[in-house]
Amino acid sequence: MVMADGLHFPPGTDEFIFRDWFPALSDTILANTITTITFIVWASVGIIMGLFLWAYRRPQLVPTRRQWLAESAYGFIRNSVAIDLMGKKYGVRFAPYLATLFLFIAFTNLFGIIPGIQISANAHIAFPLMLGVASWLLYNLVGIRKFGFFRYLKNTCVPPGVPWPVLILLVPIEFFTNLILRPFTLALRLFAAMFAGHLILLVFILGGFTMLQADNFLVQGLSVFSFLMAIAFTFFELFIMLLQAYIFTLLTALYVQGAISEEH
Repeated sequence: MVMADGLHFPPGTDEFIFRDWFPALSDTILANTITTITFIVWASVGIIMGLFLWAYRRPQLVPTRRQWLAESAYGFIRNSVAIDLMGKKYGVRFAPYLATLFLFIAFTNLFGIIPGIQISANAHIAFPLMLGVASWLLYNLVGIRKFGFFRYLKNTCVPPGVPWPVLILLVPIEFFTNLILRPFTLALRLFAAMFAGHLILLVFILGGFTMLQADNFLVQGLSVFSFLMAIAFTFFELFIMLLQAYIFTLLTALYVQGAISEEH
């Protein structure tokens, strides 16, 4: 960050304050509704819907290139995550949710490397937490619907074959881990990865501009290294963004599989 008086400061908390795009609307019902983060979320939803509507506008038995692209994105999650973990019966049933989850996280993450935006909506804890709670509700409701509340609670919290004295210690741990912590661990994993990635890119990009404006020729030369590191970390961040979307989806599928499994 470069101040008007020429002093240089590292990026601070202001970089994570998402102000209104239209402050003139602050006195209306639209106040605090159009920020960078809300734009990313709605743009991601619009892109996903638009791509699939475009791909399936004229579906054919022998898929066109655009139809094949949409089917491949859906088929990847359906076959390699849903069916592999839950079997065909339940895998096909939950594949639409899992594919939607993966695509939504992937697209919102990809905004983190788009110049001018360069942040993911998941670098704001509210969105990963919302997704974690949605997955938590899904697998718990599925388990309760299949087994009933008390049997599902027993399946989740009471490991089979464990001596009863050990259960006194183990049952509270299982309850807290499986029924309380999971949405938070899902959310924090995604949030921490996206927040850290945004911060790293911010440091190298702003650092490069700061060194470029220095009076020392050697420091100006080091700005090239800073920009090269920003480019390298952008490609690395692209990999992390897609990996985090896959991990979140995979863990959700694992939790659903555990909820419907007869044996734990």
